[in-house]
Amino acid sequence: MTKSSSSPHRPSALGKMWAAWMAVPLWLQILIGMLLGIAAGLALGEQAIVLKPIGTLFVNTIKMLIVPLVFCSLIVGVTSMQDTARMGRIGFKSFAFYLGTTSIAITVGLAVGYVMQPGAGLSLQGVELVQEAKHAPSVMETLIGIVPTNPIAALANGQILQVIVFAVALGIALVLIGDHGKPAIKVFESLAEAMYKLTDLVMKLAPYGVFGLMAWVAGEYGVDMLLPLIKVILAVYIGCFLHVVGFYSLVLKVFAGLNPVHFFKGISNAMAVAFTTSSSAGTLPASMKCASEYLGVNKKISSFVLPLGTTINMDGTALYQGVTALFVAQAFGIDLTWVDYLTIILTATLASIGTAGVPGAGLVMLTLVLTTVGLPLEGVALIAGIDRILDMARTVVNVSGDLVATTVIAKSEDELDEVHYNADMQESALIAEQNAQAAQA
Repeated sequence: MTKSSSSPHRPSALGKMWAAWMAVPLWLQILIGMLLGIAAGLALGEQAIVLKPIGTLFVNTIKMLIVPLVFCSLIVGVTSMQDTARMGRIGFKSFAFYLGTTSIAITVGLAVGYVMQPGAGLSLQGVELVQEAKHAPSVMETLIGIVPTNPIAALANGQILQVIVFAVALGIALVLIGDHGKPAIKVFESLAEAMYKLTDLVMKLAPYGVFGLMAWVAGEYGVDMLLPLIKVILAVYIGCFLHVVGFYSLVLKVFAGLNPVHFFKGISNAMAVAFTTSSSAGTLPASMKCASEYLGVNKKISSFVLPLGTTINMDGTALYQGVTALFVAQAFGIDLTWVDYLTIILTATLASIGTAGVPGAGLVMLTLVLTTVGLPLEGVALIAGIDRILDMARTVVNVSGDLVATTVIAKSEDELDEVHYNADMQESALIAEQNAQAAQA
């Protein structure tokens, strides 16, 4: 055999590098993409904006999944329960869990802001800042707006809260009509499986999208712009770290008897996507994948609790409200009373129900909180410059809270495979694949 006849089958150096890269776990690929993006952004400066379309394309592919994934997975989740009483019980548990943890999150934010005093010494009483305050919906407007007048328009416009209400109602109706609903249920089950597979394919693009997003963020803001407001950034990040690692670990241990280390390993991919996209809704596909593939949560639970959490669970955003409200008060030399603190907690908790899980939604919610306690809306301009940096941290908390709730509720409903949960990530992926094959068989 000649040398030339055997060489075509020999992998090239580029092929070997690609094979080695594909063998790297997805969470590590995302981390590498993030670090390379930061380095590229700092090196290129404002010119790094040319890399932003890579990240935008990734975010758009995720947004493409959100509405059909939420709609189909919720219908499958509702119809798979059959027992409407059980569905009501799980819904009540989810709602109570999310509101409880949100109120604790804003309390943590207020405590961190009080201790660190991020706005002390700025003395902005005489400074006029221009920032257009966006309209924040009232609680009543939110409650009225959850029922869609046109479900098709809600689906088309991505009104997630309305989509959830319609999907749950349709799922209950399909269960109540018995055999007549089974053909439609089969269609939605098939569509949901297709969406799960499409999610898996899209997630393979995450490292490259993360690279583009982080390059743009690092190039846009740089180091110099962050220095004057570094204290408020540190306060938010410290508060987020304490809430995730401290409070969520305690919840997992006390209410579910689970090892928090396995949990955080299992959700590392979702946390990375949340940090770089700054979108709870945009991270939903990754969260769904982590819940079933690494945590061992039955899809009956995750397909119901996670989409609900994406809409009403805003722990990170609430924590951010506590820190930034105190920052604005301190910067303008305004002393808050204990009534103001309670008002902030109540307002931020209720407002979180109607806050969209998309980048920048926290600023809208902040205007509502500041208005409620009489703080100057000009303070929003101070936060707007670094909001993207803060958004990244608070979205990680939001997504982590969604997955904590899903895991704890699954355990309470005996829908958590603890062997799967306690396995390492490679074993978890194998178990998930075997379970999927068994379900198809």
